[in-house]
Amino acid sequence: MKLEEFTKYEKARILGARALQIAMNAPLLVKISKEDLEKIKFNAIKIAEVELNSGVLPISINRPFPGRKEEPLKRVREPKVNDEKLEEMEVEEEQEIAKEGEIMELANPEDEQEVVEDIVGEE
Repeated sequence: MKLEEFTKYEKARILGARALQIAMNAPLLVKISKEDLEKIKFNAIKIAEVELNSGVLPISINRPFPGRKEEPLKRVREPKVNDEKLEEMEVEEEQEIAKEGEIMELANPEDEQEVVEDIVGEE
C-alpha cells in the first residue's frame, strides 16, 4: 500500500507501533548513518518515519467492509391514516389537555398555604 493511501490515523498507529519496536532495540530496516542518527538525536519516532517514507515496513492495514446483501431492497410503506381517525386522535389530545387544565384549576394556592401552616405548626 502506498503512503498516500493511509489515513492520518493509520499513519499514527504504524509510526507508534514501529517506534515502540525501535525503542525496544529492534533492528532498523533502513541503513541510517551514524551522523544522521545523531542529527535526529536517536529519536525512535523519527527513525520510524524514515522507514515508513521509504516503504520498507512490513506492516499491513486491514480495513473491514460491511457484508453485502444479495436480496433486493423492499419499500416500506407508511400506513394511511383516515381523516376520521386523525380527527379522533386530535379530539382525544384536546380532552387530555383540558383535563390537565381542570386539575390545575382545582389546586388552589390558598389550600396549599393552609397545608404549609399545618406542617409548620406541628414542628
